[in-house]
Amino acid sequence: QVRFVESGGGLVQPGGSLRLSCTTSAFDSFFPYNYMAWYRQAPGDQHALVASITPTSASDYEDSVKGRFTISRDNAKQSVYLQMNTLKPEDTGIYYCNTVGSLDWGQGTQVTVSS
Repeated sequence: QVRFVESGGGLVQPGGSLRLSCTTSAFDSFFPYNYMAWYRQAPGDQHALVASITPTSASDYEDSVKGRFTISRDNAKQSVYLQMNTLKPEDTGIYYCNTVGSLDWGQGTQVTVSS
């Protein structure tokens, strides 16, 4: 089963930026047709949707990240990206990308925003 491999996380100071990347673990012919999303899981919490993108690259964002985060995709590379600017401590968590509606999670990438 195709899963997603996330990368690009790290420790950053408040106000900093990170760019997360996600790619398929194996070629997925359905990828261009999938609705994709980035989720954040804070300690003790469930996965919370942060941003989503349609097959035609229309995007939507959770209110707290609007204007700061940008989701994008490259179907040729079977990849999804999340550009995160003006990071805040409350953005801290493990970030996962996934097909919208799927409960099959990868390992995620840790983002820590702290001074």
